[in-house]
Amino acid sequence: MRIARYHTAHGPTRLGRVDNETVTDISEVVGGTSLRALLPLLPSLRDQILAADGVRHPLADVVLEAPIDNPQKFLGIGMNYREHAEEAAQAGIPVPTSQMWFNKQVSCIVGPYDNIVKPSISDQLDYEVELGVVIGRRCRNVPVEDARSVIAGYLVANDVSVRDWLAARSPTFTLGKSFDTHGPIGPWLTTDDEIEDPLALTMRLTVNGEVRQDFPTSDMIYDVYEQIAYLTQVFTLMPGDILATGTPAGIGAPTGRFLKPGDVIRAEIDGLGALENRVIAEG
Repeated sequence: MRIARYHTAHGPTRLGRVDNETVTDISEVVGGTSLRALLPLLPSLRDQILAADGVRHPLADVVLEAPIDNPQKFLGIGMNYREHAEEAAQAGIPVPTSQMWFNKQVSCIVGPYDNIVKPSISDQLDYEVELGVVIGRRCRNVPVEDARSVIAGYLVANDVSVRDWLAARSPTFTLGKSFDTHGPIGPWLTTDDEIEDPLALTMRLTVNGEVRQDFPTSDMIYDVYEQIAYLTQVFTLMPGDILATGTPAGIGAPTGRFLKPGDVIRAEIDGLGALENRVIAEG
């Protein structure tokens, strides 16, 4: 099942079930328009959502919004793909010996087709296609073998990064990862039951049609279950929390091929859909 937040021209935000090229309104069935609030109820409402026969719209006629616009946490893991860690090491960046997590401030979140703003204070704007994991229920101290049970579903994320603000301008990654508009996610939430194996998906990212990243999620150093187990030793994960699970090799930093206004970035993952965002100048 795929669930989206969307609006029609001049209309309010609604929740919808995405089927092929249509979206069916389920807002009345689930009693609201917050996907984050719906997640804990999703198992009990599944049959009603699948049977919902609300107003239908062609996908082409609606504006898709960020599936989760207000998570408590938006967390990312650094250098979690083997070849990406190797290219980072070649650029002189130390490879961590354990999971390295950082915050993306939730104010950076935008929708799957919204613009990405290139900040005027940097010329080192970079892209990172990532598998986003959305937590479905409150959880703490989750064993690796039980971690999949707390996942509501998956989405595509682009962990947009301002490279010179990752280290040179801040002792942590948070500032360089959290500029406004630098967290496109979507295009919808694909529930966990739709994906046979989240560790066997292919991720691709193109810039103006040129392939920059094309790797399977199996190249992760720490898989999504190990990530959940690691984090929940420290704090409680809540429904709607988003984990950006790492990016593969091919980012712009090693070659200096940074993003510029006018560039169009398409980030896609098999079975989950695609984001397509244009870079615009700040101002």
